[in-house]
Amino acid sequence: MSVRTRVTAVAGVALTAAVALGLVILYLVQVGSAHRTADDQLRTYAAQIEQSGQSGVWPRPLPAFPLDANAQAQVLAADGASVLASTRALEGFAALYTLPAGAASPTRQAGVDPALRGELRVAGTHAVVDGHAVTVITWTSSDALSQINETFGRLLLVGVPGILLLACATVWLVVGRALRPVERIRRTVTEISAVDLSRRVPEPATRDEIGELARTMNGMLARLEDSAARQRRFVADASHELRTPLAAVRTALEVGLAHPDRAPWTQIAERAVRQSTRLETLVQDLLLLARSDDRQLVHRRSPVSITALVQDVRAASPAPRVPVEFREAADTAEKAGVDARALGDPDQLERMVRNVLDNAIRHARHRVELSIDDSAPETVRIEVADDGPGIPVEERGRVFHRFVRLDASRERGSGTSGLGLAIAKEIATAHDGSIEIGEAPGGGALVRITLPRAAEAE
Repeated sequence: MSVRTRVTAVAGVALTAAVALGLVILYLVQVGSAHRTADDQLRTYAAQIEQSGQSGVWPRPLPAFPLDANAQAQVLAADGASVLASTRALEGFAALYTLPAGAASPTRQAGVDPALRGELRVAGTHAVVDGHAVTVITWTSSDALSQINETFGRLLLVGVPGILLLACATVWLVVGRALRPVERIRRTVTEISAVDLSRRVPEPATRDEIGELARTMNGMLARLEDSAARQRRFVADASHELRTPLAAVRTALEVGLAHPDRAPWTQIAERAVRQSTRLETLVQDLLLLARSDDRQLVHRRSPVSITALVQDVRAASPAPRVPVEFREAADTAEKAGVDARALGDPDQLERMVRNVLDNAIRHARHRVELSIDDSAPETVRIEVADDGPGIPVEERGRVFHRFVRLDASRERGSGTSGLGLAIAKEIATAHDGSIEIGEAPGGGALVRITLPRAAEAE
């Protein structure tokens, strides 16, 4: 069944049960009220009869009850069987009821039938009148209970089905109106395909759950559109980057084959090796970014000495064109024998630092400075500063995007693909750290890498 049908059915059943329960409670209240009213009137009638016999002589017949023409009474002697007085309709009849000592209600006598009709409500009380113990029995016949039963019977047979139909129709209309935006959203989502993610679902003006659902879906579609656009750009850039070294190798080989006797095969082979190395590096970077997208960048975590790692990367850099200086912060140097340690994959952390350092060396004019700040209690910070032209403030976030080059011609000439800083940021994020770019004190760019500190137990 549809949601609309299920909600209507459940609401109808719940409302029917609630109405039926309410009618049952009301019925019991009405019946109890009718019984209490009859009992109160019978006790009042008994008190009136007691007053009529205070002179020692009972009136014959007993006076009628002005509030209820159907009320009857008998006054019994102390033995509970002799009738001292009765109302006109009961003259000549033996005791119809007796009230045993300690009993709460009278007991009907067998074999005595004055042909009373209707529903009987009986009350009895023991009293002392003019020094004699007597029992006053009063009762009345009424059709009140029958009327109550008839009234509630009509309500159950006619009122409840009518209320049920009206409630179901109302719920059906209200739920249909409430779910109408959901149907429009469903139709729109059905028409949206991966080719065109620019469409958005209609947002109702209401601030209810459906409106929030529509806004959430539009936010999701916006993210999917942005992701698809970035993926298309990534594929296009990757295709271009892969095509460039392949085209260079093919061109060199075609030129050599066109003039095999005069071709500088040694130079062609060297160029092919350089381009194939560039191609291999690019493929490895693309595979690493793919693992990063799948959250599989970090395979193992262990405590890593940041000082040793930075010094190893500095020492392994192949004859940089500018000197690379290493400096520890004063707080770190004062900690004798205590090394800054981070928890992570040493190979990936080394790649991250190397990418940042290579980028700084490529843009520095005279020097690059490496430093470690171990003053924070929970983090370790690596800083790489150069004295190059720096990075504009508005471009500092974009340089971490994939295949982004602020100076495209120079970068392509250097053989880089624009993936170094993007990979560094992915590695920092995978280690629950961060990487950001600022301005170095003497001008140029300052790249600051922040990593969580490894606990002592680790």
